[in-house]
Amino acid sequence: MEYIDWGDFQKVDIRVGTIVDVEDFPEARRPAYKLKVDFGQELGIKKSSAQITALYTKEELLGKQVLAVVNFPPKQIGPIMSECLVTGLHRPDGSVVLSTVDMELPNGARLA
Repeated sequence: MEYIDWGDFQKVDIRVGTIVDVEDFPEARRPAYKLKVDFGQELGIKKSSAQITALYTKEELLGKQVLAVVNFPPKQIGPIMSECLVTGLHRPDGSVVLSTVDMELPNGARLA
């Protein structure tokens, strides 16, 4: 494991946002959803894709607060421009569990 210092950690801008729209992403190489995540007034709504179809339905994702990296440069993923990286953890079977919060927070709250 490589250690980082506090300054390295502070460069990663991880914010909480609420998923406000979920669509199927049939063009993706692996099953995925297209997401729109609301990060509040300062950052607005950002687009992303996530390979989370194994554990989550579109209906249960709506309104869910997630943690996402918001300061990566935009990246073209098929037909969409991903503007943030929704975070999650892999289970042994390869499915992804989203990183969430256990209490509601204002959209845009930064991980400290």
